[in-house]
Parts: sequence; C-alpha cells; structure tokens
Amino acid sequence: MAKASIFISSVQKEFAAERRAIREFIEGDAVLGRFFDVFLFEDLPAADRRVDEVYLAGVDRCDVYVGLFGLSYGFEDAEGVSPTEREFDRATLKGKSRLLFVKVGDETQRRPKMAALLGKAGLQMVWRRFADTTELARELSRSLADRLEERGLLQNRAFEDRPCVDALEADVEPALVAAFVRRARDERQFALAENTPVTEALEHLHFRRDGHPTQAAMLLFGRDPQRFMPAAEMRCMHFHGTEVERPVPLYRIFKSTLFDQVDRAADFVLSVLNRSVGTRAVSTQVPVVYELPPDVVREAIVNAVAHRDYASAAAVQVSVFADRVEVRNPGHLLPPLTPARLREPHGSVARNPRICEALFLAHYIEKFGTGTLMMIRLCRSRGLPEPVFEQQGDEFVVTLRRPKSALMDGLASGAVAGSESRPESGPESRAEWWRGRPEWRPEWGPESVQDRVMAAAQERPLSRADLAAALGHKGVSGALRRAITDLMQHRLLAYTVPDKPGSRMQRYRAVQPEKGP
Repeated sequence: MAKASIFISSVQKEFAAERRAIREFIEGDAVLGRFFDVFLFEDLPAADRRVDEVYLAGVDRCDVYVGLFGLSYGFEDAEGVSPTEREFDRATLKGKSRLLFVKVGDETQRRPKMAALLGKAGLQMVWRRFADTTELARELSRSLADRLEERGLLQNRAFEDRPCVDALEADVEPALVAAFVRRARDERQFALAENTPVTEALEHLHFRRDGHPTQAAMLLFGRDPQRFMPAAEMRCMHFHGTEVERPVPLYRIFKSTLFDQVDRAADFVLSVLNRSVGTRAVSTQVPVVYELPPDVVREAIVNAVAHRDYASAAAVQVSVFADRVEVRNPGHLLPPLTPARLREPHGSVARNPRICEALFLAHYIEKFGTGTLMMIRLCRSRGLPEPVFEQQGDEFVVTLRRPKSALMDGLASGAVAGSESRPESGPESRAEWWRGRPEWRPEWGPESVQDRVMAAAQERPLSRADLAAALGHKGVSGALRRAITDLMQHRLLAYTVPDKPGSRMQRYRAVQPEKGP
C-alpha cells in the first residue's frame, strides 16, 4: 500500500523548526511512518520552474494538507496574496483532507491579513492551537490517527466495541438474542421485553456501531462467530497422564457463541472428572459429588472467556490431566490486578466490559471481583488445594489440583452424609442399559451430556431445573437443552405430562426397556 503524502503549508521562516519537527516525528513514529510521507518545499532541488507552480503542484499531489498559521502572513505576490493563503485555497478547491494548527502568540502582533485568513478558515473547519513542537506533534498525531481509523486502517476502539464490518444484522441469531433477554429479565430484572426487535436490543446493549453488529455482538449472538473471529474458540483436552502427550485421548474444539462455549467446556471437564452418586436417604434428589466443585470449574472457564485478549490469535485452552485441570487464556491481568491480589478482596477490572456486562445479565458472572475468592473458599471447604493463579508469558493460567485417590475412595465409600455411593464404571454401573439401546448415538459416548442426563433421569422423573442441578449447572444451559431434545427425539426420554408439553408440572423420565418374563 502506497503511503499518503502530507503537504506542510506555512510561512517557512516563522515555522522552520516546526516543519522539520513534524517530518522527523512522523518518520520516526512506528505507526504513522507506515502510512505517511511528509513533503517539505525547502527540500526540493533547484529546477527551472516558477516557485508558485511548484508549491501548488505539491498541494495537488498530496493526500493531506497540514497548515501551520502564526503571526506572520508571509511574502505577498503581485496580487497581494501569500503562498500560505494560495495553498490553503488550492487544498480547499481540490477537496483535500485539511488539518489546521494555529500557534499561540500575542494576538496584537498578528498581521491583519493572517487574522483575515484565520477568519476565513474558521468558517470552513475546526482548527487546533499549539504552544510548542511537542504539543503540535501530539495534536497532529491524534488527527492523523482519526483519519486512519475512519478508513479502517487503524483501530483505536477496544476490540469488542469495533464494528464487525463483514457482518450484517442477518448474521445475528434472533433466537439467541430473545433467549438472552428472557434470561436477563429472570436473573437481573433486565428492562427490555422478550419480544424486543434485534436491532433495538443490540442498540440498548451498545452492540451496534456504524450500521454493523460489534465484535462483541457476534461473539455472543452470532450464527457463526468463528467465521469472523477464527481464534475465538474453546479447545478442551483430556490427558490420562500429567503431561501433554500425543495423541490426545480426548480432544474437543467448541466453535460457537461464548455462552455455549462456557456451557460445553464445563460439561467436558465435569464429564471426565471422578464423581460419586449417592442415594435418596437424605433428600428426594440423588446427591452427586464431583472431585472438584462444579462452581469452581465453571468460574475458571467463564473468567477465561470474559477476560481473554480477543485480538490474540490464540484460543482459550482447557486441559484435564491426571493431577490437575488447567484453564489458559491469552492476555495479561490489567493493572492494578496481580495474581497475588486475586487471593484477597479486590475490585473488578474488566478487559472486555461489554462482554462482561452480558455475562453478568445472564448470571454467568458477578461484577464485584468475588469470583476468585469464591473459588478459594469452595476448595478450602472441601479440603482441596487452593486454585493457583499465574501469569505465564502471554497467557493467564488457572490451575485446579485434583484430589488424591484417597479422597475419592472416601467419597466412594459414602463420605457424603446419608449417601451410599456407587462407583461410576463397575458392572453394576448406573450407565448401562441405555448405551445398549439401538437409539443411542455413537457421538453420545460415556460421560457426554446425554449420558449424564440419562443417569439422572433414571432415578426419578426430573424437571429441566432438576437436571441442571444434577449436572452441576447454575441454570438450564444450551448444551442441556440440546441434550434433552436429542434424547426426546430418539425416544430415550419422555414427558410425564405428554398432552401438555409446556406444563409447569412437566418432568422428563427415562424410557427404560421392558423386562422380559
């Protein structure tokens, strides 16, 4: 891409230092130097041409006219007009992008014709004052950066606030927006009605800019977010040992909205963790105890999504090892936060405030900096090692230490009050009969969401909220809704009130095979 040419117009004698300073500043700036070249009349070699033809030709060729006006009007030609005014008029006539800077000085010393030129310019454009070369460079840098941003060559806005210029409103899924509004109304008394048009909802959430959905809107509600932001995905891996080894035994990449990524990644981790299933000796709901508290796992994942650097080409990575769970996200903690401060009361500092607001409204997070303290408290209450928060290069890492087998042996032997725990994989396992049914799909392997729903529903009919609690979810996630739909379609689950699917008393029961004589 060819650089844009800047023509500097001024009384040369009055602004000799400023003219040189501007060129040196732009040529030395790592960003502006990539986009602009500076033309100075005094650098031209001798030529057999009239002076006025040369400088006006320079204005004709330039992309940006920069005028420096001061006290002096400068040399006047036969018609009483200075080169400075000729250049300004030519830039106006040719429709050039004009930037004007006026040096602060004693107004009583300003020449009448320069005062008149300033008056003429003031009727056409906004100009800035400067006192010295440092202030001039700062004001010029801002103006040139605005020009680059208008042309899409430079982004000054935060990543989440930038318009997704290749996306149209049709790329936003209305059902996702409606589901979000419904949940936000239930969880946070959100003001919008559930039937609010998509455009109005996006405007209310500050998710539209320059006629396009923002990057945040596509990440949260897009039909195919990774079409526009390929790196905004979640990579989940399960290793049987304590190191990264190939081939990876279980590897999933979730390409979807951020809400769905959180739900599916949490399900992935919980599906491969050890857990103990008790009996109904204490309550009507079968107690399920995971080796790591589900809320801690979920908090680590949702924080990675909320605070990652979305300008990075790296993805969020969740790894389950034999001794630990690691959640990695690209980006650094924002000051004044440090890994040590996450272990004490602290305020919330959001890298992506729009995304965090949406996650808050959907009750995925709070906004008070309490998440890490909750993780520490829950781990302590279970006698587990506290989470480890670390900055490792360009990645922020949360490590959750899995308990030793002795603890899980205790859980398996009935350490949960009032429970008689059963192992998850023995011949008497709760997960047997439906896996042998012809309706069972290969992709619904052991420990999938579908598998865990069937495990819970075989004990007794459960509502959606009951199933969410049995799976360790805070609410009815998208992954759970899909699993229920799948199982209903394949006749592995059935309604308890089949004539009224929308009944408040509706429950889901496992359709077990008939026993032979």
